[in-house]
Amino acid sequence: MLDPDRCLNVLLVEDNSADVDLTLVAFRDALVHSHISVVTDGEEAIAFLKRTGNYTQAPSPDLVLLDLNLPKVNGFEVLEEMKADPRLKTVPVIVMSGSERQEDQTRAYQLQVAAYVVKPPDKDKYFAAIRSVKELWFHSVTPAPKETGGLS
Repeated sequence: MLDPDRCLNVLLVEDNSADVDLTLVAFRDALVHSHISVVTDGEEAIAFLKRTGNYTQAPSPDLVLLDLNLPKVNGFEVLEEMKADPRLKTVPVIVMSGSERQEDQTRAYQLQVAAYVVKPPDKDKYFAAIRSVKELWFHSVTPAPKETGGLS
């Protein structure tokens, strides 16, 4: 069960500003204390996750929402970096992509994503999809424990 006092940190990796805005609105919820960080390309995502460069003080995310079609470094490369890092490999990732290609879905699941959501082209359906993700992850799923101390 989710601790009502816990703040859930979400990293949104999305280069489309309209999708960012819709996602932020969909995640607003007085019942769940959350902090959503937004980066707009894969290079920034890796820096944020590894806490390098401008992101040395970045919070550790409880959940990553990841677009695949990103500038600089694509979403698959971000996933590969995460799964190769012992500190990041247990962070759940939900792919939010416009790609309906089975090859993309298969590859994402091979890289151990928690879910793959095809972005509906309709704004209202996209909003509903984000709300569904939020309801599941914020109200039903127990987040992975935060790392404490060194790696074992």
